[in-house]
Amino acid sequence: MTDTDDIKWMRHALALARGVMNTTTPNPRVGCVIVRDGRILGEGATQPPGGPHAEICALRDAAVRGESVRDATLYVTLEPCSHFGRTPPCVDAVIAAQPARVVIAMGDPNPQVNGQGLARLQAAGISVITGVCTEESLEINAGFVARMSRGTPWVWVKMAASLDGRSALHNGVSQWITGEDARADGHAWRARSCIVLTGMGTLLKDNPRLNVRSVSTTRPPRRAIIDGRFEVPENALLFDSAHVDGVETLIFTAQPDAASSGKAARLAQRNVRVIALPSAVADRVDLPAMMHWLGRHEINEVHVEAGAGLGGALVSAGCVDELLVYLAPVLLGDAAGMLKLPMIEHLDSARRFAFTDVARVGADLRLRARDAARWQALHHAIMSQKA
Repeated sequence: MTDTDDIKWMRHALALARGVMNTTTPNPRVGCVIVRDGRILGEGATQPPGGPHAEICALRDAAVRGESVRDATLYVTLEPCSHFGRTPPCVDAVIAAQPARVVIAMGDPNPQVNGQGLARLQAAGISVITGVCTEESLEINAGFVARMSRGTPWVWVKMAASLDGRSALHNGVSQWITGEDARADGHAWRARSCIVLTGMGTLLKDNPRLNVRSVSTTRPPRRAIIDGRFEVPENALLFDSAHVDGVETLIFTAQPDAASSGKAARLAQRNVRVIALPSAVADRVDLPAMMHWLGRHEINEVHVEAGAGLGGALVSAGCVDELLVYLAPVLLGDAAGMLKLPMIEHLDSARRFAFTDVARVGADLRLRARDAARWQALHHAIMSQKA
């Protein structure tokens, strides 16, 4: 088996993982393929929570095909789990199947795994190779790795802007700067996230539903509002969405007594939960504390669609990992910018991101840029144990 073969089959496993991007949370998206002599014996991807993981799906698929996987090579995009969670440990089933080799894209930073799966495979006499297509696997599971390694989700801010960096006219009008294709692509990013987050400015101006349209999904993301004064109108459209699709809506507020108020009780009847996280600044939510709250509640990825004020506040608070920017080929002149950030005097103080992708989406461009240091920290979390 050559390195080229290993890359080929790992990319096949990655394609399987991408096929379940919107359904596995809070579990990672994992794909697995079992191969002998260039022929697929079985393949599968992790199912929704409570269902089998990728390795089990692939082993079951091989059994249905009447194939023995003894002495074959098993490719999996994440280290097999070695603990009891919603399902038994996958590593036990892999060892029992007796493959000759297991090739793994990246280690599992879950403290209950974190190298133990690799060690058990090796102790069973199975050859283990790691680090094949690691970057591609991390791209799929940045949120899971972030939550497991630092306790907070991976957060991106989605923005639509003109070529001169304007996100709305001087009178607040912003619908629509970009075209229909870009808006549909943005909904695909909503669908893969665990929660869609906005602020009161956007809610009062646009009255959004924050649900997923243009993309089919069986697992709609939750919705969240940052509402420091707890002024959200009870007839907001997103509460109707919560009632219809059964997905919880969260309201983060700075008012300590808000969660026990009559308004909170009424909203609870519509699947809305109120969480008080006041900061040292009056009427401001503690944004880092909110991210840790989301991490404790198994949120892997946060999709932010908000105005320049909240977007800038999240960046300033160190809560943003990535920028997802849709640029339209139009100039808006003297209008609102994308983010409100503090003024700086020197370029050394600028917040810097690294471009990772540029794609044409209809008539517009989609730019992705991420905080390089935060991405490197994720790399360290998955590479701390090697076979």
